[in-house]
Amino acid sequence: MNNLDGKLITVLGGSGFLGRYVCQALLNAGARLRVTGQSAASGMHIKPLGNLGQVQLMAADVRKPASVARAVEGADMVVNLVGSFADMEAIQHIGARNVAEAAKKAKCAALVHISAIGSDADSTARYGRSKAAGEAAVKKAFADAIIFRPSIIFGREDEFINRFAGLIRMLPVVPIIGSDTKFQPVFVGDVARAVAAALNNPAPYAGQVLDLGGPEIFTMRGLNEWIAKAIGRSPLFIDVPDFAAQAMAVGTGWLPGAPITADQFKMLAYDNVVDEKRDGLAVMGIAPTSLDTAAHDWLDIYRKHGRFGGQAAA
Repeated sequence: MNNLDGKLITVLGGSGFLGRYVCQALLNAGARLRVTGQSAASGMHIKPLGNLGQVQLMAADVRKPASVARAVEGADMVVNLVGSFADMEAIQHIGARNVAEAAKKAKCAALVHISAIGSDADSTARYGRSKAAGEAAVKKAFADAIIFRPSIIFGREDEFINRFAGLIRMLPVVPIIGSDTKFQPVFVGDVARAVAAALNNPAPYAGQVLDLGGPEIFTMRGLNEWIAKAIGRSPLFIDVPDFAAQAMAVGTGWLPGAPITADQFKMLAYDNVVDEKRDGLAVMGIAPTSLDTAAHDWLDIYRKHGRFGGQAAA
């Protein structure tokens, strides 16, 4: 049964990386979308994914209650994808609260809020604490909200796998920070499927917090080694001692384009893997996509001869 056909869904942050895939999944299900971003123009690439009149674009700022209220007015359901490594308290805590309160006031039937594995009120990292505060605010304002906590999300436009692949392509020696930290990368298309499935049938998941992760767990070093093999490169990997990484993060993390911030370094003290008791993809019957299955589709650009370069021997 398709319960989304013709429904109006506001997707806050829908113009971003994850938003593209969430919007596609919802449009495929027949939903009408109101997609927000920092400006209306930032969501222009979403328009062609739907039929004529199926996508509305508008600017919205989750830090401003009036802006959020306009975005959710008349909507049947709401998805909040907004997150940031800057102004974290305002966006991931206060902003999340503004969205949940507005959705409740607008009498929306369902709210999906995207948080992150690593959300923890006792985290030493501001990112983890702000995510946890956001979750608590969402639960208080909208008790039936469905909260997803994905691990690192990968896909063609991601800023994680692509960043490391770019470094491995350029450098003969690649430093690795947090080499033993574990990750469970989840395919962006699987996260989008989970969001669409939750909105299509919210009742079984109402009020739940569900982790989203892929079928494989990598250490940071293991992930870099996998990427190197996938793009046919063989750099020398060197583990950066924690004291040196911390000094780098504190000393240069405030600079634009810094390799790691002080807060990101703190997050590396925690493994980023799914709690089996709340494995969202398993609960929802979604088979997770492996990194090997999906990533080769775009990693060609990092090989010496593009898609004609082949892969390194096993």
